Amino acid sequence: MSTDPSKYIFNHTMIRIKDPKASLDFYEKVLGMKQINRMDMESGKFTLYFLAYVDSVPESQEEKKKLAFTTPGVLELTHNWGTENEADFSYANGNKEPGRGFGHIAIVVDDIQAACERFEKLNVNFVKRLTDGNMKNIAFITDPDGYWVEIIQNATLSGQVPV
Repeated sequence: MSTDPSKYIFNHTMIRIKDPKASLDFYEKVLGMKQINRMDMESGKFTLYFLAYVDSVPESQEEKKKLAFTTPGVLELTHNWGTENEADFSYANGNKEPGRGFGHIAIVVDDIQAACERFEKLNVNFVKRLTDGNMKNIAFITDPDGYWVEIIQNATLSGQVPV
């Protein structure tokens, strides 16, 4: 048997979330992703939510699963049941001590200035605004669990790479 790494595709990244309502609200309403599948794992007491930028979501559960595991750039949110009820519960976001490691996910937008203005109006938490620091062409926001999301301009539309 042989395998061809040139045929491999980066499928998804998983992050743990405290409150699915808050996280789904953020990723769907603020960032515009669509939930393409949900899997409740009764035996482990957790739920998996798969989100991506897709035009449409199939009706059948089998087709939703297929979409979740064949689409590049999927975000998997894992909710361990009950964490939303624990006031002091939080996950390490990877950007503070202890627990540094994971840094961020990145979202490419059509108009970074307009996107950041929209995030401001939606009261999204900024780690770095476009006007902060030396790099004036990227922004960082956080999701409800404190995970960083880098916002970058689509280079195809602007003709310039972000960094």
